[in-house]
Amino acid sequence: MLSVKVLGAQGTIAAVHGETECSLFVSRCYEEGDRIVFETDASPESGRFLVLSPDDAMGESLVYVTGNVEYRIPFGEKRVNCSPKLFSGERHLITARLAKPWEVSAYRNLSLNRMDRHGDTNCYPHALANVETRGESVFAAQNAIDGIHANSSHGEWPFGSWGINRNPDAVLKIDFGRPVTIDRLIIYLRADFPHDSWWKEMHFSFSDGTSETFFPEKTGEGQEFLLKAEKTVTWVQAERLIRAEDPSPFPALTQLEVYGREA
Repeated sequence: MLSVKVLGAQGTIAAVHGETECSLFVSRCYEEGDRIVFETDASPESGRFLVLSPDDAMGESLVYVTGNVEYRIPFGEKRVNCSPKLFSGERHLITARLAKPWEVSAYRNLSLNRMDRHGDTNCYPHALANVETRGESVFAAQNAIDGIHANSSHGEWPFGSWGINRNPDAVLKIDFGRPVTIDRLIIYLRADFPHDSWWKEMHFSFSDGTSETFFPEKTGEGQEFLLKAEKTVTWVQAERLIRAEDPSPFPALTQLEVYGREA
């Protein structure tokens, strides 16, 4: 059973239910405090693979959920890393469905989640970091898994990135919420040169206790790094990021893609 609800200050604004999929059309301009809730029978002990879209302008995300998922409509500063089309106007389509078995079993980017947000989301993959530049949404960890590769500038959409506020101890963790088997990473550095610097070394640790080091180049292209062997893990962590000898003090990450299959 699936349910999609839009809740506001006065309670439920709209709702729809379905066995395997549902679509909710909302004819209303969103107001601050509105939120979308995807309800399922998932739990931490029995997760579910769903394909969710809080807004037709966002597109779908194949996610693993361990409970109800709440998505707050962003306003103000929290909106500037989003497309201006997102949640705008008074006609909105929200969708949810059970993922097909062949979608779940496919070799894919397991870190992609367009709807990731701060906090305990019950929705995986989930990005979290120990630092985000000035706490601004355009430098939030979630930007590194939103599927957007635009990296020739920095700041407002579509140039969101994970910014580290010049902190040499910055750490970015991608939590998958369940075991997955991975074999490669593709990294998109932010490449707003000469404003930006880059990392000449990126160390990655994994939940299985292993670690690997990669050596990116100064480029805006995606850089693919094969792991020494397949790993079955529940999380990946970028750490010990060594900045290149460059006048700019601003390295940043536009996208971290982690490829593999369900364990």
